[in-house]
Amino acid sequence: MHIEQVREFCLSLPGVTEDSPYGPDMIVFRIEGKIFLYLPLEYADPRISIKLLPEEGQELRERYDTICAAYHLNKVHWNDILIENTFSSDQIKEWILESYRLVLSRLPKRLRGKYH
Repeated sequence: MHIEQVREFCLSLPGVTEDSPYGPDMIVFRIEGKIFLYLPLEYADPRISIKLLPEEGQELRERYDTICAAYHLNKVHWNDILIENTFSSDQIKEWILESYRLVLSRLPKRLRGKYH
């Protein structure tokens, strides 16, 4: 999966917005103002940073060399995943959806209701 495919998939999800609050080398995707995916553009090896449940993130980091704790984020919750020539597009999309749903599930009930 390449960066533009990640961007298109994220923007296809209900209520998602994108912006670059940290400068032009970092795109973030949000649901109701809460970030669920970081897309850094400065790396030679394209990657995404997504939020996963701590135990799942730890298990994936132990299993795959292409997944590690996110560099500048809370390492308990955020994971960097190399996206090019590593996992199938379907698998990457599933992890993106998982991050999206996790952040959505933590929103106030009145906001969550807009997406059910």
